[in-house]
Amino acid sequence: MRYSVGVLGATGMVGQKFIQLLERHPWFKLTSLAASERRVGKKYGEEVDWIVSQDVPEIARDIEMVPLDPKHVDADIVFSALPSSVAKEIEPKFAEAGFVVASNASAYRMADDVPLVIPEVNPEHLGMVEVQKKNRGWDGFIVTNPNCTTIVLVISLKPLMDLGLKNVRVASMQALSGAGYPGVPSLAITDNVIPFIGGEEDKVETEPLKLLGKFDGKKVQFADIKVSASCHRVPVIDGHTEAVWVEFDRDVTVEEVKEAFESLKPLDLPTSPEKVIIVREEPDRPQPRLDRDAGNGMSVVVGRIRKDGEKGIKYIVMGHNTVRGAAGASILNAELMVQEKII
Repeated sequence: MRYSVGVLGATGMVGQKFIQLLERHPWFKLTSLAASERRVGKKYGEEVDWIVSQDVPEIARDIEMVPLDPKHVDADIVFSALPSSVAKEIEPKFAEAGFVVASNASAYRMADDVPLVIPEVNPEHLGMVEVQKKNRGWDGFIVTNPNCTTIVLVISLKPLMDLGLKNVRVASMQALSGAGYPGVPSLAITDNVIPFIGGEEDKVETEPLKLLGKFDGKKVQFADIKVSASCHRVPVIDGHTEAVWVEFDRDVTVEEVKEAFESLKPLDLPTSPEKVIIVREEPDRPQPRLDRDAGNGMSVVVGRIRKDGEKGIKYIVMGHNTVRGAAGASILNAELMVQEKII
């Protein structure tokens, strides 16, 4: 069975990435594209400033855009690429009307009854769907994926939890595409690093605690770890690179950490990569230009794994921020919901 899907906020950078990734999807058929009022009634291919690849995919080119209103969207599942301020109002309307909302927006990530999910990390948190529907009286529901920087980080942290992970420090070097389109002005970022991204550090410090926490049947008990983040914009188009320092409650070796990274198993889903974490041994990897498309952009790549004091390890992790960190993450969540018969 193929499920009909729509994209909310279809013309932005993440919306475009959704369409690109859905082009040949075996389970999902694109049927609706919803956008701002000024674009309603216009054909997608004639209206969008397409920037994520060479051409607008045929599946979307002739679709007439509709309002951000459940009455006008023909789909079983909607992928939300809306700005958080808009998502806060629009996503509940779709959930109340019976839609499955797979959201990339931050509006409901930290709500007590909304699952925040990375399928390889915390699939059991989808149990929160029934709690949400009961609490809110909705026929549908919202499931979210984390912030792009958080996803890359938490995939690398998940296998370290069993080693006694206690404290995390991370310095991010974030790509321009994470700022959307048109994003950061060229005169601000050329020959420059911007050491501030509004709201980013709070997301990176709080979302991992929910993702790595335990679902008790009613809500998530946050993980007992501390995350400290410093986030920076750099002149790279795609691919977030993060320098990570982790501290354990015991002495942990580099080999133990490598084995833990390798142990994170992929899922039997169309968008899942063959390897979730790829460990590189070269001293100058990972690099965005060389490694961002690993696993079709759905793998994260780690390297420079080395000791940092008696109970510490430091490493570099990198992932594609608009694929694994955004549109691909929402699509993988939807695939997991199909597999688990939640949809």
